Amino acid sequence: MIVKMKFISITGPKSDIDRVVNTYLSKYEIHLENALTELKTIQSLTPYLQINPYKDTLKLANDYAAMLPVNMREKAKKLSLEEAIACVENIDQTLTRLNQEHNRLQEQMKIYKEKADKIAPFQNLPCSLSSILDFKFIRLRFGRIPKEYFEKFNNYVYESCDTVFYRCNSDDRYVWGVYFAPREEINKIDAVYASMHFERVYVPDEYEGTLEDAHRKLHQQILDTYRTMSDCKAQMQDCLRKHAEELVGAVNELSTLSGNFDVRRLAACTSNRKGSETFYILCGWMSEADTEAFQHDIENDENLYCFIEDEDHNPLREPPTKLKNPKLFRPFEMYVQMYGLPSYHEMDPTIFVGLTYAFIFGAMFGDVGQGLCLVIGGALLYKFRKITLAAIISLAGIFSTLFGFLYGSFFGFEELLPALWLKPKEAMITLPLIGQMNTVFVVAIAFGMFLILVTMIFHIINALRAHRKGEALFDQNAIAGLIFYGAVVATIVLYLSGHALPATGVLVVMFVIPLIAIFLKEPLEKLVEKKKNAFPKTGKVMFFVQSFFELFEILLSYFSNTLSFVRIGAFAVSHAAMMEVVLMLAGATDGGSINWLVVVLGNIFVCAMEGLIVGIQVLRLEYYELFSRFYKGDGRPFQPFLKKNQE
Repeated sequence: MIVKMKFISITGPKSDIDRVVNTYLSKYEIHLENALTELKTIQSLTPYLQINPYKDTLKLANDYAAMLPVNMREKAKKLSLEEAIACVENIDQTLTRLNQEHNRLQEQMKIYKEKADKIAPFQNLPCSLSSILDFKFIRLRFGRIPKEYFEKFNNYVYESCDTVFYRCNSDDRYVWGVYFAPREEINKIDAVYASMHFERVYVPDEYEGTLEDAHRKLHQQILDTYRTMSDCKAQMQDCLRKHAEELVGAVNELSTLSGNFDVRRLAACTSNRKGSETFYILCGWMSEADTEAFQHDIENDENLYCFIEDEDHNPLREPPTKLKNPKLFRPFEMYVQMYGLPSYHEMDPTIFVGLTYAFIFGAMFGDVGQGLCLVIGGALLYKFRKITLAAIISLAGIFSTLFGFLYGSFFGFEELLPALWLKPKEAMITLPLIGQMNTVFVVAIAFGMFLILVTMIFHIINALRAHRKGEALFDQNAIAGLIFYGAVVATIVLYLSGHALPATGVLVVMFVIPLIAIFLKEPLEKLVEKKKNAFPKTGKVMFFVQSFFELFEILLSYFSNTLSFVRIGAFAVSHAAMMEVVLMLAGATDGGSINWLVVVLGNIFVCAMEGLIVGIQVLRLEYYELFSRFYKGDGRPFQPFLKKNQE
């Protein structure tokens, strides 16, 4: 059902807007419209421009709240505005200080790692660094040389040069080491090593003892720095955990105040003439019940003025749509919204969808055992995970269980339960002029005809609600179509029941006239609505040719839409056939021992696969065969601007 709406305009002194929003509007759900757009005929209005003072603090609070564990984000402490701001500022100061210290330590660790990585290959050098760097007549170079060039150097160059190479370390690609050379020959020796692709590594003169001692010391410094960084992180987490309730409370308070403040974006202000007070104006939609409560709430407030209009007296914009259905049918709102929200003056098809979807699903997937599994499984998923589709599955499973009793099917076993109605595979009916047909196919077609007639009635109601009288009379899904299709149904029933003469009379009177009305739909609508130029400008000949083909398409659509409901019976039969195959594979049909593992796995497979396919097919019937006849779904949602205060 669609909630009745009222259009309200609220005005008062500009300086009083925060009090009004926090005291009154935060209690109710109101869909605000842009006041400048709604009141565009008034020339003296200006936007309400003011920067939100809570925005930055709220962003900071949200960032810190996101760092809390998930289980600590729900419990909140009630705070005032001053307490909320103080809480966020204190946490920010503490975390900023700790974060700065953490970043400093991180940079320090980076330096330690770079130094350790630089001297790591030279740890095997047995002497202290300071002792060899103090040589007067000898110069040395740290570095690495590719392995292939090192071998060439050893074989062809090393013996002919005044140098000593001390090998410290090596891997698959490089040899690390130190070469020594006389001070006078160092430039020449550098050139020789450079020709062998020697890459120099600069080791600073800042380490005492051997490089192994230096590397060990750097490694310890890295560990100490890492522990200190971990302590910083722990302190940050402790700070957040210690003030978790206050932080969540601050987020709630600032969110409410920020949202309330943002009302100004949709408000308008009267121009400030010299010596006069500036007033704000807010416009929006509120439910009828909330409007009455709001009126009662403000009746003694001298600084607040409220004007209320019905939706019929507001031609500027159609009211937004807010759905309110019984709890049992509420999950099916998801299917309605997937197609499109109903417009305000349109019928809400939620209850119709809930009843028809669950009923058709049950007829196509009738099995007591599997239906109960759907009921229980869907209910548990909805209870613990709040999955809307699970609730729909559970409700559809109820009808699967009921039809399982009607078909006498329990996990595919057809002999355990007596069929209260029929066996889909076996039940046959003899029809005049046609012969024998499967009973469920005939019933499915008849049920489909009934639903098509019902949706035509819905279309008539929607057209009359929208004041489209011509459409209500002459559309193929309205009165003309209802009479035509109803006449077809009546004719078929009379012929099949052996009443040929009255059937012919119905065919002549109630069959031809509606087709003429549908054929001349466009000019007849214009005549009813008293519009000029009943025939389009394209010309009468072109109009008749186009209308003829459109009428032919309409007749085909009636036929194809009706035949689409055969799938209800087809899936009922196919379910019984698939379960018969499962039982045959399990050896349950030849009188031998039953392989229960095959029975269980087969039931799981059929339940999952056929349940999915049937669910999609039923939704297709809803959208293409039913919704397309009466439902447009072009409404706009009711979106409360403010977070409703539950107090």
